[in-house]
Amino acid sequence: MATGGHERAERTAPPLQRRMDRFIDTIEWVAAFFVGIVAANVFLAVMLRNIFGFTIPDSYDFGRLLLGILIFWGIAATSYRGGHITVDLLWANVSPRWQRVIDVFATLVLLFVVTVQTYTLFDKVVGTYNDNVLTFDLRLPTWPFFAVAWAGDVSAVLLIAIRTYRLIFQPQTLHDETVAEAKSLE
Repeated sequence: MATGGHERAERTAPPLQRRMDRFIDTIEWVAAFFVGIVAANVFLAVMLRNIFGFTIPDSYDFGRLLLGILIFWGIAATSYRGGHITVDLLWANVSPRWQRVIDVFATLVLLFVVTVQTYTLFDKVVGTYNDNVLTFDLRLPTWPFFAVAWAGDVSAVLLIAIRTYRLIFQPQTLHDETVAEAKSLE
């Protein structure tokens, strides 16, 4: 995923930062993989149903379970980059020092919320495992899907923690990414 100047900066970065960057890139690739899986599932289900009159067993169950996985891995991918929807009315009208304070506070709130969400999703994984919840047609257990979604949520917590660390101790690393992305769009 690294290209151009980002690749050079990655080689000169400290080892811990390089490991964090590789971890972040891996999470983004996993999220992209699940986008492809969901799209392929929908495409195949529609094509087989409309052209051949054949329905993939449990395609609806797989679709909704994979969509859940995609949502949680998507949360992980967007949480670090700050690519989610934000309202910056106050932030845009304060000094850079206060912007950083607002960023740190908002990221800490996000970290708390996603951590609680991760805890409750783990409870859902355990509950579906203990209740032996199965898909409709093939009678497959659904808890592994919930576990993969939970892993995405755990990744979100880790990425938000990395973002919080960088906001507090290495704010230039986040700024450099934003500047590099803005320049690549020009």
